[in-house]
Amino acid sequence: MLIPLDTADTPGALLVPYPSMLDVPYELVEHVSWLIYARRRELNSPWRRLGCFKQALLVLAHLRKNETYRQVGAGFGVSEATAWRYVDETLEILASWAPGLHEALVGLGEGDFVIVDGTLIPTDRIKTDEPYYSQKHRKHGMNAQVIAAPDGTPLWFSRATPGRTHDLTAARSHGIVQACLTRQILVLADRAYQGAGATVRTPYYHHHEQPPQNQQFNRNHARLRTPGERALAQLKSWRLLRRARCSTRRIGTIIQAVHTLLTCDYSG
Repeated sequence: MLIPLDTADTPGALLVPYPSMLDVPYELVEHVSWLIYARRRELNSPWRRLGCFKQALLVLAHLRKNETYRQVGAGFGVSEATAWRYVDETLEILASWAPGLHEALVGLGEGDFVIVDGTLIPTDRIKTDEPYYSQKHRKHGMNAQVIAAPDGTPLWFSRATPGRTHDLTAARSHGIVQACLTRQILVLADRAYQGAGATVRTPYYHHHEQPPQNQQFNRNHARLRTPGERALAQLKSWRLLRRARCSTRRIGTIIQAVHTLLTCDYSG
């Protein structure tokens, strides 16, 4: 099946489906398809063009490869509008399984520590969209905060805020600082969170000019905080979040959906 694609760069071009591989576990596709099946049963949904498994595969391909709705639609023999509906429905299902902040911290308390960090989800925005422009990264995007376990396992991802939001401002507005203070959980963060107070610990500035004990503190701090980068790396392994083409209002839902994919237990 050939699907016409009219663009300024390639007028009259056609999309041609071809065999491809998706680098996700087969069990994950099955797990997502069961969630879709449960929602269809709940809604008493009528017959659809694609079954639950193929819908799950379509959505995972869209998230993993960042292909457009028309591209994934061509691969699965459905229209662009149908592909959008399948993705939109599945994202809502997955996002509903993502834990809230306080739920993510259950079981943690005094004597435990977590790693907090922020990342920018690049977006296609025009230059006049100042709230979405990050001076730090020199690009437009959305700011997302992550709380990770000491081994780098993501515990919680925040909703997305405009890219110019400072990491410390975002952490406070999401309630991260207060939630960890209430539970007396030690928080390891980078210099962007300097001044957070409470239980947040950041490295010293100008470490080469610091006394030996402060330099040793910075080394220990960096060693313990480094695994937190894995959580962000896992998030960005889903290529849609490397350059989002969707509405900024949808990015938070996508992040929550990906968090569910990263942490769901499909072994059983």
